[in-house]
Amino acid sequence: MSSMEERGELAVGAAPGSSSAGLGVGPVGGALDAGPGSAGLAGIQEEPGVRRDGAASEADADAPPKKRVRLQEGEAGKLEERLYSVLCCTVCLDLPKASVYQCTNGHLMCAGCFIHLLADARLKEEQATCPNCRCEISKSLCCRNLAVEKAVSELPSDCSYCLKQFPRSSLDHHQSEECQDRVTQCKYKRIGCPWQGPFHELSAHEVECSHPSKTGIELMGILDEMDQSHRRELQLYNSIFSLLSFEKIGFTEVQFRPYRTDDFITRLYYETPRFTVLNQTWVLKARVNDSERNPNLSCKRTLSFQLILKSKVNSALECSFLLLKGPYDDVKIKPVIQHHVFSNDANETEYAPLPISDSVECNKLLAAKNINLRLFIFQIQK
Repeated sequence: MSSMEERGELAVGAAPGSSSAGLGVGPVGGALDAGPGSAGLAGIQEEPGVRRDGAASEADADAPPKKRVRLQEGEAGKLEERLYSVLCCTVCLDLPKASVYQCTNGHLMCAGCFIHLLADARLKEEQATCPNCRCEISKSLCCRNLAVEKAVSELPSDCSYCLKQFPRSSLDHHQSEECQDRVTQCKYKRIGCPWQGPFHELSAHEVECSHPSKTGIELMGILDEMDQSHRRELQLYNSIFSLLSFEKIGFTEVQFRPYRTDDFITRLYYETPRFTVLNQTWVLKARVNDSERNPNLSCKRTLSFQLILKSKVNSALECSFLLLKGPYDDVKIKPVIQHHVFSNDANETEYAPLPISDSVECNKLLAAKNINLRLFIFQIQK
């Protein structure tokens, strides 16, 4: 008690004429008196500052998050470049245009490359693997990544005509409907006008186009060429309609299954189980690129097929047949009518090309576990 009283007396005694005493500084202030009060005051004033910073940090923890700072144009460009590198296909290194598939480890593949990998594995008789991590991939093991598909659709892309940027989801509509620089044709192209040019020049061209003033003789020649192409299309459908009027018609669903030849260098071929149509037993076979040595090295791939009669017949059996897509596949096949006279000595047809539109459709068939089609056979009565 005596020591505290002494300190109090000293503090009161220092009050008259001492600036530090005026601030309530006791003996500590006297100890700091060695420098004319400035250093001591600075040290004393820093302590409340430290306490205020701690209180501010506690308040910031409960405060709502700050709004995201808007990126500058240069920073936004860098962000888009990073997104391009993250979301690109691991095979072609380009942004996917449609569906996006991912392996079990999350590596991305566009639909075209994914189907191509499965088709290559089928041709090589290997298990398809991810090009990044080498894990197994298949239609059952891989799934679509809808989040990446949505993100890619919102990334900007340049219009190929006006070079302006639009989200990828709306780019096709802009290029086909809205862009003033898109390539278009004259409305008189049906009567022979060959003009092609940007859309904003179309109206000026149509005013000056000379084709509306052509004579009737000139127009008749153009219309004859159009009629010939239409006749070829109608001839196919008329032939199918006439076959449907036959007495003996049979059809069935056929399933081509992959097999390998017994050669030293095995080759892929397809064959269906035996099936019965028109009271006869048949088999279908198919091969890739006419059984060339390494079809996996070719970018252009085709399938050809033949129909084989397995039953014994007493007389010649004249038939027409065609293959169409099955009820559960989305492959695009153009109907082509084939014709053959079957006998015990000529029970196999020549290999005919499967009428698919392009190599992309062929890869879809090769990537599938089996190929499902529908076969029609029409027996011609003499």
